[in-house]
Amino acid sequence: MSSAITTQPSPFAWQHVRPKDAGFDSNLSDKIDYGVRSGLIRGLHGIVIARHGRIAVERYYPGADAHWGRDLGVVAHGPETLHDLRSVTKSVVSLLYGIALERGQVPPPTAPLIAQFPRYAELAADSKRADMTVAHALTMSLGTEWNEDLPYTDPANSEIQMEQAPDRLRFVLDRPMTHEPGTRWTYNGGTAALLGALIEQGSGQRLDTFAREALFAPLGIAGFAWAAGRDGTHSAASGVRLTARDLARIGQLLLEKGEIDGKQIVPRSWIEQSTMARLSTDAGPPDYGYQWWLGSAPVKAMDWTEQPWIGGFGNGGQRLFIMPATGVVMVAFFGNYDQTNAWDR
Repeated sequence: MSSAITTQPSPFAWQHVRPKDAGFDSNLSDKIDYGVRSGLIRGLHGIVIARHGRIAVERYYPGADAHWGRDLGVVAHGPETLHDLRSVTKSVVSLLYGIALERGQVPPPTAPLIAQFPRYAELAADSKRADMTVAHALTMSLGTEWNEDLPYTDPANSEIQMEQAPDRLRFVLDRPMTHEPGTRWTYNGGTAALLGALIEQGSGQRLDTFAREALFAPLGIAGFAWAAGRDGTHSAASGVRLTARDLARIGQLLLEKGEIDGKQIVPRSWIEQSTMARLSTDAGPPDYGYQWWLGSAPVKAMDWTEQPWIGGFGNGGQRLFIMPATGVVMVAFFGNYDQTNAWDR
């Protein structure tokens, strides 16, 4: 189930420049084309690379695609094509949480987690579980058993089990405790489900409606879709579909510390808090913040010094990278869903 929503664009618009005018290899677009034709780059559907708010590279390729597991056949991808973000959705939800927090609609990270869901109060009888905070959801460190290392086609995958559960939030909160909360990072899509529920609970709006009003419309994102499960709940873990340009707008928003067109859309303080390394991951580096991946990479133009990056990663090769020191935002959409040779977080 998916809902498609349209908004009115804002004055913000991308300017396009040649790669060399943005400081890139003048043949970068041709090299990407060659990589796709030769098979060196497999499954690429679209890529946008921008620097200082100007798009230097934008390429699209036809390819087999799917929407939340539903086969779409071969799609002729282009600038207006919506594409699954998969788990990059979690990073979008982190931005929404920051907006809701400034509005006083959700509890702060230090707040006890189970107390925000009174219908599950009996779960707090476990002292470890009672120690869970909202921050532990934001950092995927609840201390509970959770396994998303399995393919998302496997019914034993914990996110799939959550989607099939009669009560998804109880399923997430009631997993067996394996560690003290906050001591170990475990990849857990259920944490995003909890954050989405808190936003809906506090705002009195469905998650997609809140996103349209609070984030997408101010950014000029003119269309999106958000997949929902059988119970009608929008997936905060993996359900958003956007165009590559519009996901790049979100990257630019981070680059500008939450401000676009002179308007503060996401609190600057939340951008800083949420992109601060909190825990090492099981793939570490990179590290993890509040539903954002964080790492560093050497930059040739800066004498190969390591520069920090912020990232959103999704199943099948969906990527959003922001490197503040260079002013670069990159979005890549791939169709390599559930492939064991692709890092699918």
